[in-house]
Amino acid sequence: MWLGKITKLAVVPLLTLAVVSVHALSADNPSLPASATADRVLVLKRQRKLLLMKGSEVLKTYTVSLGGNPVGFKIREGDRKTPEGNYVLDRHNAHSLYHRSIHISYPNAEDLARARKLGVPTGGDLFIHGLPNDFKGPSQQQGDWTDGCIALTNEEIDEIWRVVPDGTPIEIKP
Repeated sequence: MWLGKITKLAVVPLLTLAVVSVHALSADNPSLPASATADRVLVLKRQRKLLLMKGSEVLKTYTVSLGGNPVGFKIREGDRKTPEGNYVLDRHNAHSLYHRSIHISYPNAEDLARARKLGVPTGGDLFIHGLPNDFKGPSQQQGDWTDGCIALTNEEIDEIWRVVPDGTPIEIKP
């Protein structure tokens, strides 16, 4: 009998801690205000982070999933690597197979020269996007799973979609 009371006494603080922790996590990364606009996007592949920038200020940081083989430069079509370099987010796609997406202007001149030297196709059609429209799992897909794109949750791509206009530069670093 006393064991049941001790168990109940232990469970209540643990549940309280869990609720407070979830609230604290959401408070650390609140939604951006309606007036926010990013003028640059920075992706740090090794850290799996996407940073929305306004000048030198980080507006918000997101955790991302990358291509299934993300380390190093994207060399050719089908290598499942996320490219590295400077590009432009040049068009929003409301009819994506991945909730919503924003096109990355890959390949750039350096990518084309590298592929030409190797005699391989560069590929293309790379995006920042949400989860697959037919995804039935948890709200966050785990690990690196794309063919070279940069993926987030649907809620996160909705926010990025709102604050990143066409023509915004994106730098993707190792």
